Amino acid sequence: MKKSIKAVGITELLILLSYFYSFEIFINIQIAFLSSLFVILGASFAYKKMVQTQVEAESFEDEVNGEAREGALGYKRDLLDDIEDPHELYDDEPINDAPVEELDLKAIVKEERAKIKTLSVKSMKHGARGSVSLFRLVPYLFLVLGFIALKNNELLDIAIYLPSLLVGIVVGSIASKEFNS
Repeated sequence: MKKSIKAVGITELLILLSYFYSFEIFINIQIAFLSSLFVILGASFAYKKMVQTQVEAESFEDEVNGEAREGALGYKRDLLDDIEDPHELYDDEPINDAPVEELDLKAIVKEERAKIKTLSVKSMKHGARGSVSLFRLVPYLFLVLGFIALKNNELLDIAIYLPSLLVGIVVGSIASKEFNS
């Protein structure tokens, strides 16, 4: 905790020193830094909260003696498997090596159609739960409104603003690792 506060404090002190050089440079650095810092911290807190909720609901898989044990919601595929292979094309199911004449194509098509997941309210709720968190929305609102305010007041300097976003990302990453550990 002390390390992250020190990192934010030192960075803010350096940003404040830029005020004595030019107000335009100061305000670009300050808004960009705070925007990216808040986005990183908000995303990490929202993710931590989502993981804690899943753990409390026991909707996870626990591996005991090499076998997957089901959580409260039943068996779930690994998140990376869902992303990389959403239609389960590379599963370890045995392939039917029967000759073409013996295959029932209608039954195969019905099975494959049943495997295709359609957009449902449940899947939308699952995806929206993490992305609609106030921890995520407020920082992005600050980012957009800060950018618009700089642009409308003719203070925006992209050559200063964009690198300053990187500074906020680095400091936010340091702080979020320490807060979430």
